[in-house]
Order: sequence, then C-alpha cells, then structure tokens
Amino acid sequence: MTAALWQHLDKLESYICRILLAVFVTLLFVQIIARQVFGFSITWIEEFSVILFVWFAYFGASYAARMAAHNRVTFHIRMMPRQLGRLVEAIGDLFWVMFNVIFIFYAIRYIGALKPFVKAQTLGWPMKWLMAPMVVAFVLMTLRILQVNYLKLVLGIDPRDPDEVEIELAQQELPERGKS
Repeated sequence: MTAALWQHLDKLESYICRILLAVFVTLLFVQIIARQVFGFSITWIEEFSVILFVWFAYFGASYAARMAAHNRVTFHIRMMPRQLGRLVEAIGDLFWVMFNVIFIFYAIRYIGALKPFVKAQTLGWPMKWLMAPMVVAFVLMTLRILQVNYLKLVLGIDPRDPDEVEIELAQQELPERGKS
C-alpha cells in the first residue's frame, strides 16, 4: 500500500476516535443534565453511549497499534540485542495477529447467525449493524500490527510509543535544568 493511503488511514482512524469520543461524552453530559436538572432520563442515551464507547475502544486499539503504543512488557526485550528484541516482539505480534484473525472469523460467524429480530433493547437497531464495527476495527488493528512490523523488520524504522518518546525527552531535559 502506498504511503498516502496509510496517511489517510491514520487520519481516518484518528477522526473516527475523536468523533466517537465527542459524541458519547456529549450524550452522557446531556443525560446527566436531564436527570439532575429536569428530573427525567432519556432511555436510549445510555445504551447508545455504551455502544459508542465500545466502538471507541476498538478503533482506539487499532490506532494505538499503529502508534506502537499498546501496553506490553518490554524490560526483557530491551536487555536483548536490538535485532533479537525486534524478533521476539515480532513473534509476540504474530500471536496477536493470530488471535485477531480467530476473533474476526468467529465474530463474522456470530454476526451472520444473528436473526433480524435481535435488536438493541432501547434503540431498536439490528445488532448485526451494531457489532459490525468491531470486526472492522479488528481488521484495521491486524493491518496496523503488520504495518508496524514491516516498518521495524524490513525498513528498519522504529515507530515508537509517543508517551515513551515524551518520557525520554523529559529525562534528557532534567540534567540540563539542573545545570542552570
């Protein structure tokens, strides 16, 4: 895939996460105001907010996979020579990809087996459509894991966790501040 396509995918995932977060937080705020100020509850908001939060979590996981920002134990990998550490991470990621493929397979089977009358309780929407974004997110996450490993193992580019980079920069600044 071309670099431009990956950049568009980066932006798309980022926008999807932002929109989902903004909508579910806004809906929950409206629900709180409705309960506390007006004394009534909007029944569909809670169900829709939960659905949006789950979608946000899965699409966020896909985006985090691209940023190499997933939680993992790395102290032992850092003690290894760089190439060996990358290989051990790649083997771990291979298990992750296998899990994702199994999840995608069974999720598609499950969604396909849902009957048309199986609907969200308060929204009344077919559950098939409410569960489909999870499959899309797991497909994207699998692509991202493969992309990061391609960058690391083939191109020699090391996409790093943004938080890790910030911590290293802060640690470098500490001794400099002490000198002044």
